[in-house]
Amino acid sequence: MQTLTPHVFWAQRHGEIYLRVEISDAKNLDISVQENILHFRGQGHGAKGENEYEFSLEFLKPVKPEIKQKSTQRQVNITVRKQEHCWWDRLTMQEKKPLFLAPDFDRWLDESDAEMELKEKEEKINKLSIESRIPKDPYLGLKKGYLFMYNLVQFLGFSWIFVNMTVRLFILGQDSFYDTFHTIADVMYFCQMLAVIEVINPALGLVKTGLMPAFIQVTGRNFILFVIIGSLEEMQNKPVVFFVFYLWSAIEIFRYPFYMLACIDTEWKALTWLRYTIWMPLYPLGVLAEAVAVIQSIPIFDESKFLSIRLPEALGSSLSFSYVLQLYLLLMFLGLFFNFRHLYKLRRRKFRTKKRKAN
Repeated sequence: MQTLTPHVFWAQRHGEIYLRVEISDAKNLDISVQENILHFRGQGHGAKGENEYEFSLEFLKPVKPEIKQKSTQRQVNITVRKQEHCWWDRLTMQEKKPLFLAPDFDRWLDESDAEMELKEKEEKINKLSIESRIPKDPYLGLKKGYLFMYNLVQFLGFSWIFVNMTVRLFILGQDSFYDTFHTIADVMYFCQMLAVIEVINPALGLVKTGLMPAFIQVTGRNFILFVIIGSLEEMQNKPVVFFVFYLWSAIEIFRYPFYMLACIDTEWKALTWLRYTIWMPLYPLGVLAEAVAVIQSIPIFDESKFLSIRLPEALGSSLSFSYVLQLYLLLMFLGLFFNFRHLYKLRRRKFRTKKRKAN
């Protein structure tokens, strides 16, 4: 049989070299490292059909002579350990890459990503070591059950709001804008009052999420719902109420089921992507709708003197609540910046992309 060179793909980590030899049903394998040169010989089905294949690679830096190999029906996997824990600029001593050698993009990482992977492995090992020394929480099942039920109730509530508003929009068109509050308010009141639990949970250590982002969102929404819309009849028939409620519910129908599944250690990739992505357009639009509601309420508060603070005659008649609302508008957009940055960091951490680079 004619001796040929197989296709070889490689990748590295700081401590190891990975080689994938494209030979299926390999047999009579002879693989060794001598004087820092890897020698491979074997029979199998490769690029040129059933033949004997062989190649040699002189590594850029010293490696250990012991190798690990695993032959499958499709390929031969070889792992070689480096003498020193370091990153190589290339695989071989010769600067020009052999024609049969190519990067293994299934395992390829650049140096920074490899360092991150190594750090994550070390953190995982340390975490497992710490967890093995910490006694298990006897109430873990009860906590997860409680969190699951809370997220389920909120999901059902916001789903009802979203579906109800969508159906009414299709049937009534723009007319549905003007009676949204009277149709949806009771369920929205319930969901937003229940959402106070999302501030209590991190405060009690029941969840690992930050306290401040939850506090900003829950407080801001309840201020809009109870003070701006709920306390002023003139606001309740305005179209902006529709957009505020619709955008809130559109975000939550993806967030709450994600947390529900997390309680039972289950993940749906599509739902995960939506939970960490859908907020990017909807959250700023929701804050914008809230700002419009605040702006529209200012002349109503001025005219009605509702919630205004009575002052001594020497200072004037009263201090209008509209000044508070103007300050709140500023705080609202500061909160948008804070929460947007927080959510973006969570998304980036969840979907950390692996850059691929060929030598």
